[in-house]
Amino acid sequence: MSLATSLSPNCSGTDTVVATTPLVTFLVRVQETALRTFGEEDFDPKLYVDLSLKFNLSKTQKAFDELPRSGENGTVSAEDLKVFIATYFDDAEDDLVYYDPVDFVPEPEGFLPKVKNPEVRSWALEVHALWKKLSRKVSDGVLEHPELHTLLPLPEPVVVPGSRFREVYYWDSYWVIRGLLASKMYETAKAIVTNLIFHVDTYGYVLNGGRAYYTNRSQPPLLSAMVYEIYNRTCDVELVRKALPALLKEHAFWNSEIHKVTIQDAQGCNHNLSRYYAMWNKPRPESSRRDKEFASKFLGNSEKQQFYRDVASAAESGWDFSTRWMRNTSEFSTTSTTSILPVDLNVYILKMELDIAFFANVLGNKSTMESFLEAAEARKNAINSVFWNEEMGQWLDYRLTNGTICTESETWQACNQNQNAYASNFIPLWIDLFHSDAALVENVMRSFQGSGLVHAAGIATSLINSGHQWDFPNGWPPIQHMIVEGLLRSGLKEARSLAEDIAVRWIKTNYVGYKKTGAMHEKYNVQKCGEFGGGGFYKPQTGFGWSNGVVLTFLEEFGWPEDLGIGC
Repeated sequence: MSLATSLSPNCSGTDTVVATTPLVTFLVRVQETALRTFGEEDFDPKLYVDLSLKFNLSKTQKAFDELPRSGENGTVSAEDLKVFIATYFDDAEDDLVYYDPVDFVPEPEGFLPKVKNPEVRSWALEVHALWKKLSRKVSDGVLEHPELHTLLPLPEPVVVPGSRFREVYYWDSYWVIRGLLASKMYETAKAIVTNLIFHVDTYGYVLNGGRAYYTNRSQPPLLSAMVYEIYNRTCDVELVRKALPALLKEHAFWNSEIHKVTIQDAQGCNHNLSRYYAMWNKPRPESSRRDKEFASKFLGNSEKQQFYRDVASAAESGWDFSTRWMRNTSEFSTTSTTSILPVDLNVYILKMELDIAFFANVLGNKSTMESFLEAAEARKNAINSVFWNEEMGQWLDYRLTNGTICTESETWQACNQNQNAYASNFIPLWIDLFHSDAALVENVMRSFQGSGLVHAAGIATSLINSGHQWDFPNGWPPIQHMIVEGLLRSGLKEARSLAEDIAVRWIKTNYVGYKKTGAMHEKYNVQKCGEFGGGGFYKPQTGFGWSNGVVLTFLEEFGWPEDLGIGC
């Protein structure tokens, strides 16, 4: 599947849409019918767009159209719909089958050598064993008849996040891989990277997730960081050789016209930065009714289309959803992701530029190395010119005056920085170019400690309790990890001790939550040790890929002394 139109937005913001498949369009109809028939309670719209057909689409559609319907809105009876679904569909779980990872052993040699406490060690082995539970491969049925499935074919086995997230996800995979490396599962980690490279080769970018309805957007671009971490452990030059062309293509995607925005600073210098921009202007198939409901506040079609694009772009950011993307923090319909230059996205692209330079050097490609070091330097300057706020000691997201801007550059204005405290304001610390500056780290660390984001059980995503899941009081594993790792790598004694303190709080809340519920959760409540997070538009999920990965990474880094208690 390629981009349906060129990657340059026109000023109406209604172009640049990746075509969806007839199967997805049909499954949305089934989903909407199911909602009318079964009602709101326990209704998960994603389930219906994940179903696989037992027969071809035209036969299934014909049977669906022939179902008896009553009332004005053509409601199908619960009995008829249940029989139809059972007759014509396989379960949503059936297109991914369990896979026994070749490199899994119950206790790997040299596993977490610094964990001395027997209680913590035995829990860490249980978390390690979850890789086996979360390992899948695409079924033969999908490979033989891709047209019957929304699941996309992949060449290698995968590790899924868990629960309703029953396919591979892009940015989750980075922390899954970090955990797999702690578990010495190098082959499984490489297979995940091979699948994501396959995405780039097939679609031109890594997809948000492995389903047909995710082809219109990507997710935080961390593929280079995955390759870097695996290379660090294995020195696998072949993996680097295989990955580099895909990384160059991905870099071009994130710097293409739809993503690139030019800002002119007070000195008249131009800086290029990137934004999220989904290639989509309709309700998201996995959340169709809810998107339509919010869009009903808009009268005009183009406003609706812009809203749908902004919502899909927030999903592309990984922060779905948060007041970070809203013009009015109490009104979801003011989501305007495409009008925001995000700090973290530009940090990930900077990391990609540094990684590509590093890989090019490994492969002896001097000119690529030099041009990417140059690009990284330019982006670092752009990040500091546009996002840095000296007074606050933080990097702040920047809101574009012109909304969805076209080709003209925009002049920087201080009032366009979003001064709310978000954990993303501290993500630059994760990158060498920022954490190697001791004076800067001290300044940022003081700001971080006084920001109100650090709580008893970890780092909050924001200070605004909006009911959205990427806001207060939720803490998410990737955020804890990037900030902790950034503080740690700065080499400052005080920063290391703050990093360790946060990691210990996070490990404890995961441990207590696991003992209470028997599961690892996707997010946690940072105010209450041992409680999982809530809010958002779906039930809290367990499994859970990135949570397992971050806990194992923290235990590998910091260990756990024999005499340190693990309770709250």
